[in-house]
Amino acid sequence: MSESSRFEKKPKNAISLNIITLKDRLSALSNLPAFLKLVWRTNAALTLCSAALRLIKSALPLSMLYIGKLIIDDVVAINNGAPASATDDLWLLIGIEFSLAIVTDVLNRAITLIDSLLGDLFSNFTSVQIMDHAAKLDLDQFEDSVFYDKMERARQQTLGRTLLLSQVMSQIQDIITMLFLAGGLIAFNPWLIFLLFVAIIPSFMGESYFNDKSYALTRGQTPERRELDYIRFLGASDETAKEVKMFNLSGFITDRFRILSGKFYNDNKTLVISRAGWGAFFSVLGSVGYYLAYIIIIIRTIEGKVSIGELTFLAGSFRQMRSLLEGILTRFTNISQGAIYLNDFFEFFEIQPRILPVKGSLAFPTPLKTGFTFENVGFRYVNSDKWANRHLSFTFNAGEKLALVGENGAGKSTLVKLLARLYDPTEGRILLDGIDLKQYDLFDLRRNMGIIFQDFLKYQMTFAHNIAVGNIAKKDNLDLIKIAAKKSLADLLANRLPNHYDQMLGKRFADGVELSGGEWQKVALARAYMKDTPLMILDEPTAALDARAEFEVFERFSELTLGKSAVLISHRFSTVRMADRILVLDEGELIEIGSHEELLNRGGRYAELFNLQAMGYR
Repeated sequence: MSESSRFEKKPKNAISLNIITLKDRLSALSNLPAFLKLVWRTNAALTLCSAALRLIKSALPLSMLYIGKLIIDDVVAINNGAPASATDDLWLLIGIEFSLAIVTDVLNRAITLIDSLLGDLFSNFTSVQIMDHAAKLDLDQFEDSVFYDKMERARQQTLGRTLLLSQVMSQIQDIITMLFLAGGLIAFNPWLIFLLFVAIIPSFMGESYFNDKSYALTRGQTPERRELDYIRFLGASDETAKEVKMFNLSGFITDRFRILSGKFYNDNKTLVISRAGWGAFFSVLGSVGYYLAYIIIIIRTIEGKVSIGELTFLAGSFRQMRSLLEGILTRFTNISQGAIYLNDFFEFFEIQPRILPVKGSLAFPTPLKTGFTFENVGFRYVNSDKWANRHLSFTFNAGEKLALVGENGAGKSTLVKLLARLYDPTEGRILLDGIDLKQYDLFDLRRNMGIIFQDFLKYQMTFAHNIAVGNIAKKDNLDLIKIAAKKSLADLLANRLPNHYDQMLGKRFADGVELSGGEWQKVALARAYMKDTPLMILDEPTAALDARAEFEVFERFSELTLGKSAVLISHRFSTVRMADRILVLDEGELIEIGSHEELLNRGGRYAELFNLQAMGYR
């Protein structure tokens, strides 16, 4: 299977974006058992409690209607000269009806409370599941727009599917209630049930049609909605404020937002107006059906075939059945719609990583013997015909400091990610001490690497936690955090901050302090020192430091990595020359490798770049 088709594979319940048939809806209902299992796993006690309360409530409407019938018949009998005991029965019936009304109100509030609590827990539970699953996926999957659309739709379902739970439970409750009420109507006149369905079906079909249109519209807008969210972020963020002001981008950003949001509004407006018009028409049909049934019941009452109490019971039963049936059919549309949306949720979990631990995997070798060997390694990204790296064949010796040099886009960072097995080669292989890198335990491999990327994250957390992310298992070990800070020279910065290691960094939260680019790099560099690893990788970690600070950092780095393997990426040749060997890349391919002196003597690309930088300093 090709890289692109891997993300485009439809799940077993895949639904067409344009036409959703009844068969599609029924097929989507197969998602409900898995959904209910998720709800049960969220909180079994609350799920069971909600089901029990709804079962009790389903019997109350018929009970109240029947008690109401008895009350009216008693009132009529008393007016016609019934004995005094009938009055006592009347007050007893009123007391029972009052009690049922209180129980109904309490049950409604209890069900609402439980649904609210269960909904919040479910949203949190599924959000954690999405984050856990995302953490298992490959890095190149995150660099694919199709994958991002699927992940965004899955995220949306963590919020919207709490309503689906309530709808499913309500559906079961209303079906039971309707069966109770139908018994009385069938005994009176079976044609009333037929009339009821005839009045409701058109409304159901109309609602289904517009829900289908709404689903197709919402799904089709996913990429543009991601763009809209991004534009909203650009227009109001501390990270973008400087450039928005300096380049006067506000008008450009807001105009783009207006165009996209206006398009969404117009598309939705057309659908909503059409839905409202047809909905009103079908509602009138339903009312006509109800009043035809009401007239039939009144005629039978006038003929003396039913009592006044039975009139109210039958009219109330028919009215409630109409409302229930309309709700059941409409809710079926909503439930099946929700079940279709669940495809988006479950489809995300069908995406599986390719980089997986193998059975009987090997532990990272300590100490390293021969190091890493690249054998004709090539890598290209998903949906790209261009190779990021190609024909890489070299050995990174144990205990060696290797520098990677090349212009932007030469494939330096990609090579490092291959080394850390964030990517697997598209062709060729990488050996560690003579054994394929894929045979080693994936987590142990990464655990034995200290790595800082050029685009490291600036966590809106405390100073200590910003360092601790390099070895999060030791987040409470302040002594280790301080040692790591000292190694990266970040300890001097911590001592100047008001709250020292407890200082919140960034401006997103109260009392946060924003650091300069160079200060952030020292903090990020400390993350690599949180673990005593045999291999250190620094991907342009000092680009924001001045020359003196960079020299101090790398001088310290050389001392701390004595006897260890290290990979260094930097555009400053004063730093690169500290390495034992330098690997020069151009358009993803290795063109030179050797020591600083060897490469200068060859007069190749490295010498050219070195001399250009030296001329700039002169």
